Amino acid sequence: MKRFCIITNSDKDANVKMASHIVSCLEKKGCKCIVLENRQWQVRGIRHFTDVGQIPENVECAIVLGGDGTMIQAAIDLVHRDIPILGVNTGTLGFLTEVEQNCIDSALERLLNGEYVIESRIMLKESRMFLGPDSRSSCYALNDMVISKRGDCRLITVKVFVNDELADIYRADGLIIATPTGSTGYNLSAGGPVMAPNIHAMAVTPICAHSLNKRSLVLDGKDKITLEIGQTKEFCEDLAVFTADGRNVGELHSGDRLKVQVPNADTKIVKLSGIEFYERMREKLNGD
Repeated sequence: MKRFCIITNSDKDANVKMASHIVSCLEKKGCKCIVLENRQWQVRGIRHFTDVGQIPENVECAIVLGGDGTMIQAAIDLVHRDIPILGVNTGTLGFLTEVEQNCIDSALERLLNGEYVIESRIMLKESRMFLGPDSRSSCYALNDMVISKRGDCRLITVKVFVNDELADIYRADGLIIATPTGSTGYNLSAGGPVMAPNIHAMAVTPICAHSLNKRSLVLDGKDKITLEIGQTKEFCEDLAVFTADGRNVGELHSGDRLKVQVPNADTKIVKLSGIEFYERMREKLNGD
């Protein structure tokens, strides 16, 4: 790799200094770098955080400075560019990021020496209710998509269809559709299963289900999921909000339908620390 893009939050002084240090290290090795700010802006009402139009076509790797949120934002904006992402943790938990900032010099050395592997991580796409005005603004998520109650609703009813067959009906505070990457986040907190990041699967997990026998469904990544907002009370419709990776996408009412599936596009993450998934999980989640 010789051509890099560095994505950073310029509002944080530590990130600016880290970006300058990385540029200096890479340019001394004969590499080309461009630095882009990670800052919210909108096009046609769609929120973005990285202006991918400024990234040259020949860029081979994006180095993202921040925490898991910054990694997710970059992954969504870069979904159609097929550029591997190396995360440098300048946040707190840093489950998705690969490199701690105090190890950046040795990490860059390994990167330039080709001592890395690239993992493909599946994403989710909502392709019916919230399809944007162009293909790039379609609703994507790297971690999860969530339907949750809003307003005065005590519960909402969500019907889950898998490949057009009714799989289950959940009465709950909401419902999570998680990727393997996102399975260690909200899905895990809600009692869902942890999935190894390299598998092609999705988890459907209720949030505080009304019935104790309601559990998660693990589905093949080829399955097409349709979610329909039901009506819990006869005298009023269910009201819900739909979020993708924590971004508020839109509001839902009884009768609304979403279609969620794994798209052809994916996120490529650079791995070079040698730390395997289960070791990282123990370290980050258990404190071992």
